[in-house]
Amino acid sequence: MEEIQIVETKPLLVDRELPGLREAVQQLAIKEHDVETPYGRLHCTMQGVPKGERPVILTFHDIGLNHKTCWDSLFKNEDMAEILHHFAVCHVDALGQHEGANTFSTGYEYPTMDELSETLPLVLKHFGLKSVIGLGMGAGAYMLTKFSLDYPKMVEGLVLININPCAEGWMDWAAHKISGWTHAIPDLVISHLFGKEEISRNQDMVATYRHHVMKDMNQFNLQLFIKAYESRRDLEIERPVPGSNNRTIKCPSLLVVGDNSPAVEAVVECNTKLDPTKATLLKMADCGGMPQNDQPGKLTEALKYFIQGMGYMPSASMTRLVRSRTASGSSVTSFEGSRSRSHTHEGNRSRSHTNEGPRSRSHTADHQRGTAPVADATPAAPPVSDQGMLKAPEVPC
Repeated sequence: MEEIQIVETKPLLVDRELPGLREAVQQLAIKEHDVETPYGRLHCTMQGVPKGERPVILTFHDIGLNHKTCWDSLFKNEDMAEILHHFAVCHVDALGQHEGANTFSTGYEYPTMDELSETLPLVLKHFGLKSVIGLGMGAGAYMLTKFSLDYPKMVEGLVLININPCAEGWMDWAAHKISGWTHAIPDLVISHLFGKEEISRNQDMVATYRHHVMKDMNQFNLQLFIKAYESRRDLEIERPVPGSNNRTIKCPSLLVVGDNSPAVEAVVECNTKLDPTKATLLKMADCGGMPQNDQPGKLTEALKYFIQGMGYMPSASMTRLVRSRTASGSSVTSFEGSRSRSHTHEGNRSRSHTNEGPRSRSHTADHQRGTAPVADATPAAPPVSDQGMLKAPEVPC
């Protein structure tokens, strides 16, 4: 195996600059807005001020959560200061899911997932935004994917945690119906968010989220949101082939899942349906159903490389990298430090990408501004070969 040392072409932020940057980020204005939609007012929270033509990071949470419980651990991580310095963030709460939400009136018809995704262009219009980088988890990842399929020019990139673009199968539907007769809403949410192993070994954390669902969430509204997600339709995403017009995600995308998450199979399956030149799968080791809470530092580093690969933040603070090449031509890049190991593009806004064979684990993704990055947090070791069909690059971490 050939080892190639990569030297950054631009100076990185030095440690002494970071405290001041973090302090400045803490002073960013946070304003709450109610956006009018055909289905009621959508609660949004804008952190920072949109910067010219630069996209805003738009987040959408999963069922049983709101923007605070879903994203606070990530966005309050000290390493996120650089990203927040460059990008404003718009947190969207699903209808009726924000803190202190009023109970919907009897007979209120909660919108479908398709209808909820149609509210996002109204959010962009409300704030005067042209495009976003979507960051979603579970139901929120589904909604942002639907949004990107319908409005590709409004979405520059997607980071999708626990994405499942498929409709619920009839066996899953039956199981949920039966469990609904005997289990309370908090139990349904917990089983959706966390795997069995995680529930048994991390009972304090599970108890915290159970308490949140029971005490902080409007139970009636939450039940409607859960029903909408369980009734979602298949997004019918297909792997693009030359000469076809298959329905697929057109922007760079980073799929993220913890190896102990109940969503692993769905995320891996979704990965096989995406354009391998634009999508990357990041599987985080020793991580559960909420990687943004379990390992916010690692996820932050992956986000930096992803955003950098889109042509933004060229001088972001990173750990130096080492690239390992195999005879197949695939590349794996890993950190030589205490932080997570990650891929990066070579040079500022490079358009090159590696050639992929059927067994390749990783490669970079093309985009109009550059190469979409690949994140990795495995120890420095030869890449593991995939078995079976060619899919978008999968990177264990």
